[in-house]
Amino acid sequence: MSESLAHLEAHKAIISEETWFDRELFACKFKDVRLGKRFQALLKQLSSGIGESIPLVCQDWANTKAAYRFFSNDRVSEKEILDGHFQATSTRFSATEGPILILQDTTEFSYQREKPDLIGSIGLVPAGGKNKAGRSVLHTICGLLMHASLAVTIEGLPLGLVAVKFWTRKKFKGCNALKKKINPTRLPIEEKESFRWLENLKQSTQLLNDPGRCIHVGDRESDIYELFCLSQQEKTHFLVRTCVDRLAGEGAHTIAKEMAETDVKGFYSLQVRNKNGEERDVSLEIKYHRIKVLPPIGKKKKYPELWLTVIHAKEQIEPKDREKINWKLITDLPVNSLGEAIEKLQWYAMRWKIETFHKILKSGCKAESSKLRTAERLVNLISIFCILSWRIFWMTMMNRFSPSAPPYIALTKNEISLLDCLVKDKETHLSQDNNAFSLLKQNF
Repeated sequence: MSESLAHLEAHKAIISEETWFDRELFACKFKDVRLGKRFQALLKQLSSGIGESIPLVCQDWANTKAAYRFFSNDRVSEKEILDGHFQATSTRFSATEGPILILQDTTEFSYQREKPDLIGSIGLVPAGGKNKAGRSVLHTICGLLMHASLAVTIEGLPLGLVAVKFWTRKKFKGCNALKKKINPTRLPIEEKESFRWLENLKQSTQLLNDPGRCIHVGDRESDIYELFCLSQQEKTHFLVRTCVDRLAGEGAHTIAKEMAETDVKGFYSLQVRNKNGEERDVSLEIKYHRIKVLPPIGKKKKYPELWLTVIHAKEQIEPKDREKINWKLITDLPVNSLGEAIEKLQWYAMRWKIETFHKILKSGCKAESSKLRTAERLVNLISIFCILSWRIFWMTMMNRFSPSAPPYIALTKNEISLLDCLVKDKETHLSQDNNAFSLLKQNF
């Protein structure tokens, strides 16, 4: 699948001679044409100096001042910046076949700000740490939160972002503090911060316009009954790591009890690494069972019962040098064999791709090093970094999955010619026009 996608993109690039900037920004619609031109120039400047400061990549004061004006402009938001990329992702989605994984996750961006007025203009995020006794504590720091949905193929090739939500907290309250005042399970989902999972699912499903091919993958934070119901309503699918032991059957027992009585269906061997990077073979016992799951007690009248598949993958022997593998997944997808259960486990393992995307944002683009003063400006900057981070991630994975893909998929003719002059290869490469067009003839 990745090979055919590579050739399709290369074919488009050769015919139109457009750059990747043109493809990603084609559907961008700003309220002022000049803002669109400035955005394109800014994206090129930041891509030429990944991880560098804005003044350094802009090179002169005029461009630097124009960049700062763009980030602080009231007519610019993450929607205008990312709309073009979302549409380009939809195009890449349409060029593929088979199921596509929509990975959802939240990350925090923290900033060092000393002045109270600067802290208030950005907001607060939760941060973990340890006190003198070595116990984990939760405190607040200055920063932003971002919840993103990344579309990837089942082989792990990132197609792009399909939904992004930014927000801040003026005052953070943990779940335990909330429980002292109200039962969180009885609170409407629209009044919870976790509503972002539902918003992203709906936005990405509507954007891609083929819900049956989408599998929304999330960690234990996405174990939300309302999300399961929305997935059914939107006619799409989900694969979630569960942490809630819900009532099952007729309500006399829970999912955990029913799974405990389910027979082991088989075993799966894989290699894992410990904290020292040493690889070892481990064996997982696999269980799967179709179960009637009941909604929370306080929401029985609002949400229906669902027939879902629960998959348990548990390591047989307790390891001494790492945490024991014990995955509990829940999905609306049918699982009728051990092979299908293992397939779903492999799909869930792809969730770590979005962690890699976040790492590129923070370590590569250095999104947390910015000195911009307000949340709105930081959001606009991070939105641009999201496009650049996807591009870096895509090129890395494309090289791994399709090393023989034509260079036109990622580079222009001028860039290829320059590389051919700088790096002399012993073998004839596809960068020559005749070879590239010959390859495309065979594939189209």
